[in-house]
Amino acid sequence: MEPLSSILRPKTLEHFVGQHHLVDKWMPISTFLENKKIPSMLFRWPPGCWKTTLAEIIAQSINAEFFQLSWVRSKKEDLTEIIKKAELNQKYWTPTLVFLDEIHRRNKSQQDTLLPFVEKGTITLIWATTENPSFTVNNALLSRCRLFVFESINQEDIFKFLKEQKDTIIKHYPWIEIPDNVLEFLAKNTNWDLRNAINLLESALLLLGKWELTEELLIKAWTQKVYYDRDGEEHYNIISAVHKSLRDSDPHAACYWIQRMLAWWEDPLYIARRLLRFASEDIWLADNNALLLANQVYDAIQKIGMPECGIFLMQLAVYLAKAPKSNLVYKIDLATKEDINKFGNLPVPMHIRNAPTKMMKDLWYWAWYKYAHDYPWAKVEQEHFPEELKGRKYF
Repeated sequence: MEPLSSILRPKTLEHFVGQHHLVDKWMPISTFLENKKIPSMLFRWPPGCWKTTLAEIIAQSINAEFFQLSWVRSKKEDLTEIIKKAELNQKYWTPTLVFLDEIHRRNKSQQDTLLPFVEKGTITLIWATTENPSFTVNNALLSRCRLFVFESINQEDIFKFLKEQKDTIIKHYPWIEIPDNVLEFLAKNTNWDLRNAINLLESALLLLGKWELTEELLIKAWTQKVYYDRDGEEHYNIISAVHKSLRDSDPHAACYWIQRMLAWWEDPLYIARRLLRFASEDIWLADNNALLLANQVYDAIQKIGMPECGIFLMQLAVYLAKAPKSNLVYKIDLATKEDINKFGNLPVPMHIRNAPTKMMKDLWYWAWYKYAHDYPWAKVEQEHFPEELKGRKYF
């Protein structure tokens, strides 16, 4: 049985969903298609917004021979064969469009193999990646492709699409009644992922018998509520949101973002380490208890583990968000690093070097050192910096 996502897949730009900044009239891709001139392109982010579908529509619109490869499953021989066909197509003025998914799965030297064929126009290449291309794509290829950043499909577009396709859905499931309010609920709760919405709808329809589709049944069919990439950019985006929410004293947002990470099986010790760092970097002496509590929570998480330890992180997040803030220690860290980078290995002043041997004493190690406890209240004035940094104050 053909999957519902395949049945509902748009065949023309007119029926394509979302990405208005790319496909609406006068926007880049619609303009390319109108002029019948398609450059090599890179489609980036996120999953479930029909990047492959758009590539197919483009190929059909320019009458190109279309090849789709996943760089995880394909071999070098597959690409070699496509290039041979593309070179033959060139002789007959037939364009060849290659859609290469998951580009980030191959290293940059492997990506280089396509450079000459893109430069000569042997193929029109459309890459797709859910990762940040600044880190995963060869700069030479980036400079030869137009980068288009896709956006998550908003719930209004998802609902509109599902509603327009309701007759087609019912044609394949004629015993089912699908109320509009249920489609609206589905559109609101699938994380702006159209493919996920369609797959979830299909799962619910298969679970159903001759009944009306309900919100409760959708919830029952739910298998994935959160998108989170533990090894990709979303991981760093969300931990950044945690850090900045804490810094801005917003415990509500901090707890939400932490829960987002935990909901997708992030290592709680990773979050605890970040909060431990935050306690020093952004609070420090403004509240000495913050670092102590953060350390205790880290230890407690090691003892308890998930899922019970989640509440420890919430407790710590609320405390850190409400604590007074000071980044003085962070400034000291930066300033001392700057001096070390600027001046290098400056010698330790002779008077504060230890002199465990006679030879070292003869070389004036420890000479003129003032022992603090020989002075009232153990206070003594003497220089501890190298000559080049004499009198330096970091705070």
